[in-house]
Amino acid sequence: MENEQHRSGFTSLLNRDKDAHVRQVVKQAHEELLQLLRQRAELMKRIGTLKQTIAGLADLFGNGVLSEDLLGLVVEQKDKSRNPGFTNVCRMILMEAARPMSAREVCDKIQEKMPPMLARHRDPVASVTTVLHRLASYGEAETLLTNGRRAWRWVAEPASALTHRNCNSRAML
Repeated sequence: MENEQHRSGFTSLLNRDKDAHVRQVVKQAHEELLQLLRQRAELMKRIGTLKQTIAGLADLFGNGVLSEDLLGLVVEQKDKSRNPGFTNVCRMILMEAARPMSAREVCDKIQEKMPPMLARHRDPVASVTTVLHRLASYGEAETLLTNGRRAWRWVAEPASALTHRNCNSRAML
């Protein structure tokens, strides 16, 4: 009997150690996931800022200043065999917008550019609203009130961050 209690206590001790180890692994994985999500949001902001900058330069000086490869990365390609995902379409529309947009306006833009994409959604405005809220939670967009209505705007990097990066890029050259 005493031997059985000893084994039971030992097993209990092992389980506590194992549980503590599992909790530590889960905690580390959670922290890494949060860090990666923050990095993704920062990357998406940076990508959006660069695309806006390049598109602005192309508007000023013509598409001829862009290589074919760069043009393909910046300009929407109508003949792509694979449609981008719904979230990416909403993301691109916000990136390209000159002003904050309502969910209805984003829907209208999707309807204009890719009508079949909205056909897959029972309530397109609700679907777009969900995606816009998610982009805001990622830190890629911000929610504003415009004329008493909710609107979203792409969050571009602050000018100071761009200046700092451009200075560092030139220093490397």
